[in-house]
Amino acid sequence: MSESQKSKSIPSVAGLKPAVYIVGAGPGDPDLLTVKAQKLLMAADVILFANSLVPTQVLQFCRADAEKIPTANKTLEDILPMMISRVKAGKSVIRLHSGDPSLYSAIGEQMQALAEAEIPFEIIPGISAFQAAAAKLNVELTVPGLVQTIILTRVSGRASSVPDTEELASLAAHQASLCLYLSARHVEDSQEKLLQHYPEDTPVAICYRLGWPDEKIVVVPLAEMATVTIAENLIKTTLYVVSPALKWLENRQCSAQFSEVRSRLYHPEHSHIFRPVSSHQ
Repeated sequence: MSESQKSKSIPSVAGLKPAVYIVGAGPGDPDLLTVKAQKLLMAADVILFANSLVPTQVLQFCRADAEKIPTANKTLEDILPMMISRVKAGKSVIRLHSGDPSLYSAIGEQMQALAEAEIPFEIIPGISAFQAAAAKLNVELTVPGLVQTIILTRVSGRASSVPDTEELASLAAHQASLCLYLSARHVEDSQEKLLQHYPEDTPVAICYRLGWPDEKIVVVPLAEMATVTIAENLIKTTLYVVSPALKWLENRQCSAQFSEVRSRLYHPEHSHIFRPVSSHQ
């Protein structure tokens, strides 16, 4: 798509074209909306939002006269005709999802149905919970020499099953930074599978309703992951971050340890096209 085509795809705030805009609202904090998402919310005629996952504070940017439709109690068969009919009536429609639409948002079937109905749509990415969690924890999930892979996964639940090739224990074998979504109701089974490969003292950040007013983040050893989850009744909207990076975070006051895991990217002995090594080094 050319730059001129991109500029035409999303007009200025005034005069948004009739289409469906699938927008990622981020984990909950309205300040974590992208600029593009905020501009669309300010302009759209209709907003269909997953009210069980998107806090009402995010709607503060919407026009006062915009039609706002909560969808927690609706099926796809209810939602699609609403979007299609309003776009055909010349209105701009936002389908507001939590987090980023590319992760566990069930937009595939929505896009297919919209395409079949010849309804134009566009996807606007959002901040995912794992990114918000890392920021809250003040941690980099890819520490040089320690961990360089991030796995985003979930366990099978009532709504979605996980392929056998992506079974949690097999993913845990990598001992990467593993971010476990939508699995709090199966936390005991999840812990058991993670313990097959991660040491018992591997830190786990239990992140409940990130970005919401009642947000709670607790870092515990993996061996206590299930006990704490159950005791705190954190059974929904909870993300688990299991990572060796969290253990390094606990000890990063040690300068010697820092030197061992320091990235070469900004090291004075590392050269590249924009920064040749000085002749005196």
